[in-house]
Amino acid sequence: MSDALCFLSIAELSARYADGTCSPVDIVRAHLTRAARLEPKLQAFQLIDEDGALRAAAASAARWRAGRPVGALDGVPLTIKDNVDVAGFPTRHGSRTSDDAPAETDAPVVARLREAGAVILGKTRLPEFGWKGLTDGPLHDQPTRNPWNLAHTPGGSSGGAAACVAAGIGTVAFGNDGGGSIRGPASFCGLFGLKPTFGRVPHDKHEGPFGTLVAGGPITRSVADAIITLDVMARPDDRDWFALPPPPAGWLAALRPRLRDLRFAYAPELGGVAPDAEVRRVVEAAVATLAAQGARITTLGPIIDPLRPSFEAYWLAGFAKRLRAIPPARHDEMDPQLRRLAEQGLAVGIEALLAGEAARAALGRRLGAVHREYDLLLTPSMPHAAPTVGTIYHTDAYDRWRDGVPYSLPFNLTGQPAATLPCGVTHTGLPVGLQVVGPRFAERAILEACLGIEQALGVVPPAARLRGLASEPRSGCGPRANLTG
Repeated sequence: MSDALCFLSIAELSARYADGTCSPVDIVRAHLTRAARLEPKLQAFQLIDEDGALRAAAASAARWRAGRPVGALDGVPLTIKDNVDVAGFPTRHGSRTSDDAPAETDAPVVARLREAGAVILGKTRLPEFGWKGLTDGPLHDQPTRNPWNLAHTPGGSSGGAAACVAAGIGTVAFGNDGGGSIRGPASFCGLFGLKPTFGRVPHDKHEGPFGTLVAGGPITRSVADAIITLDVMARPDDRDWFALPPPPAGWLAALRPRLRDLRFAYAPELGGVAPDAEVRRVVEAAVATLAAQGARITTLGPIIDPLRPSFEAYWLAGFAKRLRAIPPARHDEMDPQLRRLAEQGLAVGIEALLAGEAARAALGRRLGAVHREYDLLLTPSMPHAAPTVGTIYHTDAYDRWRDGVPYSLPFNLTGQPAATLPCGVTHTGLPVGLQVVGPRFAERAILEACLGIEQALGVVPPAARLRGLASEPRSGCGPRANLTG
């Protein structure tokens, strides 16, 4: 039963906690046991906080026993990406050059999740400073691997986060996305991932050109779990100057599956990039299924111009800002590829940065025009399924602009919300994602559409398809389990 316990939804966990068939302590222990067993294969964690998780689970169990849970996330195990502060632990950013002193306070999203009773299992890995769409780097000897097939990457930069959720370690993961860092790993790992509108989820540290690209959000195994989690993550925190006004109470209440009454545009190519034949086959089969079920879908051309000419200098400048903050004596400790790009960025001047800002505004106007005619845009989430571990990022073989971010980065540049959800698998059994994009502030429409798509496609969940992970001993909650912890 421990396998099944680790794949329960938030609603299922709440029901078991309420009727006493499981305690939060039972569930958290099952997740910690699974993490200890699978982590040597996955290499997904920066750290696991077993003592803290069990203390939080015991406190949650006491609240459930008293009939006073603080909300739907009370007792739900989750993970936090290690570029966000968790009080008492270092924030390493995947880098040897980062400060190893423990953070003094929780980041806004961590504070909101704790207040909601969620149990933090630990912090998940990312590539150095989140620079690429794979999860490996100098801080760790081994790359993070994809639970669907351990020979493949889970993507990046929220690769550790997605690998954990797909493997049944944590019901939810918090990730963040500055160019596809939620959506790429979620797509590669057969998960739902949401990048909300920029500013929807408060964050207290916005740094350099990347500061207004990054949005935090949930990675989950279902749309319903993401809805519950986003409602908590989006609660206000005045440390974020860029935060949107707090959403009204109940802003995500009573969501329902929607397909027939939305106008969808489908763009299989963006900015001169097309998906490979296998991804196109899977995505277009899913789009055809949605159309057969009554969705109004219009196929469009590439919509936008290639991204690289307008935004490469902008990208490099962000790395240069990071490089300037690292003592020169420690530059040799960096990922050599990141260092090389950052050194190129040192030559980017203010005119190039301002040109990038102008190009962002132009891109926003172009996509705004699309949304005047169409409620939501559908695209492949990634042009390929997950590449193998050991792939070298931003090379002729796997280029950042062509292979890594062509479908995701446009919507970071414009601040629009976008989600990915699984729409099928390749012939080799790797997941393929469908991206759903809306205008700014349209999370509700995206989530309702994704509920409808999830219902229509009936995609096999990750637990049924994982390869290479050891079989589990059978244990679980007994009837009327002790809720004292």
